[in-house]
Amino acid sequence: MLGMIKNSLLSTVETWPYQVLSKGEKEQVSYEERACEGGRFAVVEVLGKPFDEASKEGVLKLLKYVGGTNDKGVGMGMTAPVSISAFPAEDGSLQQKVKVSLRIPSQFQANPPCPTDGSVKIEEREGMTVYSTQFGGYAKEADYVNYAAKLKSVLGSEAAYHKDFYFCNGYDPPMKPYGRRNEVWFVK
Repeated sequence: MLGMIKNSLLSTVETWPYQVLSKGEKEQVSYEERACEGGRFAVVEVLGKPFDEASKEGVLKLLKYVGGTNDKGVGMGMTAPVSISAFPAEDGSLQQKVKVSLRIPSQFQANPPCPTDGSVKIEEREGMTVYSTQFGGYAKEADYVNYAAKLKSVLGSEAAYHKDFYFCNGYDPPMKPYGRRNEVWFVK
């Protein structure tokens, strides 16, 4: 627990590497097209709970893992964003299923410590291109759904992206009161 707190308060945060391919703004919504690097990710799937509750549960498990609850007992440092795969229902609301993931820090990419919590899995992911829009505040389900709808609206029908899921991303620790960064990503 102490490792988890120290990790989130004192360590530097490594950001998931990406390259901006293009920027746009339409209907007062700014967005970017980005190429994100692939790599290894720690992932927790939570089913049968509302988005906000499931997200919090998954994030806590991942924080414990990178904070030292792993087979090497090593605190790895934090990465950003914490990325939550959300699965929209027909009406735009979110299903009670999330996949919370965190990119393994660079120095551990080649050989990540094994999680001691069986619900934490290590996944290898390919690089991907995303459409992204950013907003502030303490993001909840309603905020992500709202910004996903805005991004969908500005991209229109000509942009091709996955419609069965999108990423809800948070970059900041809970103790940061202002200047917070959240994003919605649609995968091209």
